[in-house]
Formats: sequence, C-alpha cells, structure tokens
Amino acid sequence: QVRVVESGGGLVQPGGSLRLSCVVSGRSLSATDMGWYRQAPGKQRELVASITVGGSTNYADSVKGRFTISRDNAKNTVYLQMNSLKPEDTAVYYCHAQVIFLRGPWGQGTQVTVSS
Repeated sequence: QVRVVESGGGLVQPGGSLRLSCVVSGRSLSATDMGWYRQAPGKQRELVASITVGGSTNYADSVKGRFTISRDNAKNTVYLQMNSLKPEDTAVYYCHAQVIFLRGPWGQGTQVTVSS
C-alpha cells in the first residue's frame, strides 16, 4: 500500500508561493499515478492536480496556470509548486495514489493558509 507524508505548507500572503512535498513509501513511485488534493473547512476533499507515471498532468480549473505538479522518482517525492496564491486556496493539502485500491491511510496533510 502507498503511504505518504506531506510537508511544506504555511502562512503566505496573497500572490505568494509555496512548494509542497509528498514523500511516498510502500510502492515504487515510478509505477504509481499520484494526485494532490485539498480540503477547505466545511467542504469536501477535491482533486487539485494529478500526474501519471508517464508524466502527464491534469489540473482543476481553479488552479490551472498557477500550480504545477511534478515528481522525482529517485527521491520518491511528488511536489506541488503553488504560485499566485489566493485566499480561496486556503485548505489542508493531501497527496495520494490515484488508484484507490493502492492507497494506505491518508496522511495528516499540510495546512496552507493564504491571508494578509
């Protein structure tokens, strides 16, 4: 099962940037499609960005052009570069495998707060 540990969140002003990291264990990252998700207070968890084993990426319309997902298979790490952050990006960010039956427990996530 895929296990994950997210990091890199914090408090940032509108227009700022953050880079989130997700260290993956339990399965080779090179064989696993991955995604970044987020959950804002009172809302359901949503998929923000995904990346396939071949490197193809997909983004939610709300982050397209501002966020970039990438992977470093040698480091077993998936990244989410977030630029031009907006208050509505405030949420807990999670990563996990895209294929549900490959998933272990969800990680604790990393809090991103965009506020002046």
